[in-house]
Amino acid sequence: MKKKILIIFLWILIWQILTLLIHNSILMAGPIDTVKALLNMAPMPLFRASIAFSTLRIFGGFAAGSCIGMLLGWGAYRLPLLEQFLKPFISALKAVPVASFVIMLLIWAGNRMLSFYISLLVVLPIIYLMTLSGLRATDPQLLELANVFRMGTLARIRFIYLPSVFANLYGAFQSAIGMAWKSGIAAEVIGQPLGSMGNGLYTAKIYLDTGELFAWTIAIVLLSFFMEKLLLMGFRRLIRR
Repeated sequence: MKKKILIIFLWILIWQILTLLIHNSILMAGPIDTVKALLNMAPMPLFRASIAFSTLRIFGGFAAGSCIGMLLGWGAYRLPLLEQFLKPFISALKAVPVASFVIMLLIWAGNRMLSFYISLLVVLPIIYLMTLSGLRATDPQLLELANVFRMGTLARIRFIYLPSVFANLYGAFQSAIGMAWKSGIAAEVIGQPLGSMGNGLYTAKIYLDTGELFAWTIAIVLLSFFMEKLLLMGFRRLIRR
């Protein structure tokens, strides 16, 4: 713990030194200016409303993308024809730039739920592929044993498949949460839904308020970090049960 705190302190020190060397608050706001901006923003109702707006949509997109990805991964594992059918769709989701999806969704659905849809589309292929990979790595001897004892589908999922995919899904969730936040906020910066964190970032950029820009960024990083910790802790407890 002390080592982690020391590393964080060293990075803050490097940040402060860079700020002093650049000596231009528009180009680089220091840690003190950033903390001041964050403290000034924290009591504002608009700041809290923006956090709630973006968090609900990004987490909702992450949750929906994860559920759909796991269900499709299970379906593709059970039905090879479904895997072949989904292959072009999953490849397209992986290859098409987020900006292209943002523009298409702005035309089709407007900007209010933009971060939800973008988070979903980014998370889905990650969870799908890792679920499918984990299921394929299931020990065939355990499956044969389950057949011998006529184990039901739910029991197989709980005692055989879930432990098999745990490591894959654990790593996938770690990557997917960060990707959901980055893509969701980027979508908000492009689509500009009022009352969102992406709108706050863009407004800070318009007024050349680098301290506020960094404060929004730190808030986003902290939200992503805490969401990841809570989700992974819950996932570990679910598996233990």
